[in-house]
Amino acid sequence: MRSPDTDSVVQRIEDLVRESGGLAVLSTIAPSGVPHSSLVNAGVLKHPHTGEPVVALVALGGARKLRNLERDPRAVVLFRGGPRWTAVEGEVAVIGPDHPHPDVPQSALPELLRDTYRIAGGGEHPDWQEYDRVMAAERRALVLVGIDRSYGVYWPK
Repeated sequence: MRSPDTDSVVQRIEDLVRESGGLAVLSTIAPSGVPHSSLVNAGVLKHPHTGEPVVALVALGGARKLRNLERDPRAVVLFRGGPRWTAVEGEVAVIGPDHPHPDVPQSALPELLRDTYRIAGGGEHPDWQEYDRVMAAERRALVLVGIDRSYGVYWPK
C-alpha cells in the first residue's frame, strides 16, 4: 500500500543512490530469527505488475537472502550518504528463474535485471549480451521491496 509520503521517500533514496553509487544494506530474517544483512546495489524501480515504486536489487540464485525471503518475505533496505540515511521496510516479491511471478512473464526478466542495474548505480553496461548471459547462468533474481514504511535522518543537500 502506497503511503502519502512515498514520493518524498523515493526522492531521498534516489539522492542517496547518486551519492553512494547505489550501495545499500539489505536485511532479511534468518531462520534463527535474527537479522541477516548484506551489502547490495539497489535503487527505485516501478513494480512490473503494480507500477508502484519499489526498492529493487538483484540477488544470486540460491543466495541465503533468497532462502530467507522464501521463508519470510519481509526486508529492510538501508541507504546511506555521509551522515544522512533512509531505511525502507516492506513486503518482498522475488522474480527469477527459480521464483516465477504469476503476473510477470519470465521473458520480462532480462530487461528488468538491466533496469535494476541502471537504477542501482551501474549506468549503462559495456556489454548487455554478456550481462544477460551471466545473469541467466547464475540464475539471478530480481528482489522488489515494497515501500511500506520508512524512517531515517535526512536533510536536502
